[in-house]
Amino acid sequence: MAGGGKVSARQKMINLMYLVFIAMIAMNVSKDVLSAFGNFEKKFVEVNALASETNERLIQDLKQKAEEKPEEFAFVANKAEQISQVSNEFYNYMEQLKRDLLNAGNYEVIPETGELNYEAMDKTDLLDEKWFTGDRLTVEGEAVFERIKKYKDDIRNIIGYDSVSNQATDAKYIKALEVFDRRFDLADQINSKNKKSLHWLDYNFQGFPAIASYAKMSAIQNDVKVTETNLYNLFIGNTLDQAITLKNYNAIVLADKSAFFAGEQFQGRVVLGKYANVTPQALTLEGKPYDLSDAIDSTGAALVSFNVGNVGEHTFKGVFTFLEDGADLDIPFEANYVVVPRPNSASVSADKMNVVYRGLENPMTIAFPGVPDNNTVASAPGMRKTGNGKYVLNPTTGSEVTVSVTATLDDGTKVNDKRVFRIKNIPSPIGKVAGKKGTVALNKRDVTTSRILADFGDFVYDLETSVYSFEVTVSGKSPIRVTGDKLSAEAQSAVNSAPRNSIVVIDNIRVRAKGVSVQIPEAAPITVKLTN
Repeated sequence: MAGGGKVSARQKMINLMYLVFIAMIAMNVSKDVLSAFGNFEKKFVEVNALASETNERLIQDLKQKAEEKPEEFAFVANKAEQISQVSNEFYNYMEQLKRDLLNAGNYEVIPETGELNYEAMDKTDLLDEKWFTGDRLTVEGEAVFERIKKYKDDIRNIIGYDSVSNQATDAKYIKALEVFDRRFDLADQINSKNKKSLHWLDYNFQGFPAIASYAKMSAIQNDVKVTETNLYNLFIGNTLDQAITLKNYNAIVLADKSAFFAGEQFQGRVVLGKYANVTPQALTLEGKPYDLSDAIDSTGAALVSFNVGNVGEHTFKGVFTFLEDGADLDIPFEANYVVVPRPNSASVSADKMNVVYRGLENPMTIAFPGVPDNNTVASAPGMRKTGNGKYVLNPTTGSEVTVSVTATLDDGTKVNDKRVFRIKNIPSPIGKVAGKKGTVALNKRDVTTSRILADFGDFVYDLETSVYSFEVTVSGKSPIRVTGDKLSAEAQSAVNSAPRNSIVVIDNIRVRAKGVSVQIPEAAPITVKLTN
């Protein structure tokens, strides 16, 4: 176009034609882009809804564990409640920002489709005027950024954060906090065009169409949900913690049985937690050295034996001594045992859990102390015996199941007892592609050549799963239904034709599991950002 100086009428007309031509091109391109952001937004809404359900189940699981084992889970359950509260408040705050954006642009849901008119959400000035003034933020913009920063600070404080070392105060949470900090990295960003440093809010929201900003707010909400899921799983223990030193182990007493008759010898083992194969240097029991020359087995456990006391509850203490870094490391232990005169109640315990799962064969050990297995009879709907004191229970209906036990004593007297177990459904599996789950970045080859898998994470059962169908949705395209566990030719073509940074959502993942007699919930979806 012409530069400075007087411009002729003809040149003005040419300039105007150029402007109109460029505007027409921009309009044609923007429709596709706006629709893509709209589809992106829809998927985030769906994923966030699923994540909310998952997080609610995890919270309830933590509450249940806190009731059953308060010494182990009460502390982390309280942290989870705090995280849930601040996350819900911040999630709702982002939802209000989304509503304000819609109101500012007079955008409404189309009654026929139930969706927003994404192609009409092309205004860029709705947030620009409210949040930015020149190179600075407005008062309202500063408030928005400070609210996001507050959420980050709240989560850090709940987990426990040391600002000097810039990491979690508890070693168990260092990795989780690093991941969270990267997810909510609010540092200034470098503009790729002019290499200029921009404020985080400016970089992510200024000059973008309304639908893009709307989708980004949903993405932030998704980050909140993912943060909750990761932390709740960490609190429950659904992660693999690495032992760095023997100081992370505990000495554990394993009695051969939970109660003894008067006059019997106590028999059991004292082991290092996690059954680490480490040879102890010494063992002190009730203040006296214990001869370990013939008492150490192949697992590093010390076999102990002593006369039990009178009827009642007793406590014994000791110290396990190991060699670490050239010095003695003492690990104290303490345990209780009960001496009973005669058996009068059954000992019924689930081998893997304190509940039983619908559709699975739940292994159980059932015995009366002091009563032979052939004089003990156990029964419950869906139960069958598999060995000496071993049973499996496969519940089908209801929320509870009662296990009844009858024992015949030496004098012919029959003793009856029963226990009630809660019945739970199998949890939802987690979808994976190229070994990754959740929201990930992958190249097209990894997506198109990898099998779609699903597993149950650290569920108490190791179930052999197989995916038999799923859907693939590429940004701006209709979902493609796939049978089997690998992308079909049509799905591969859709992924390969998508531009870099496109979003591919793999959801509606249907799963079968060997030995499971009930319908398994669909696996959690996978959101992939293409890197090429």
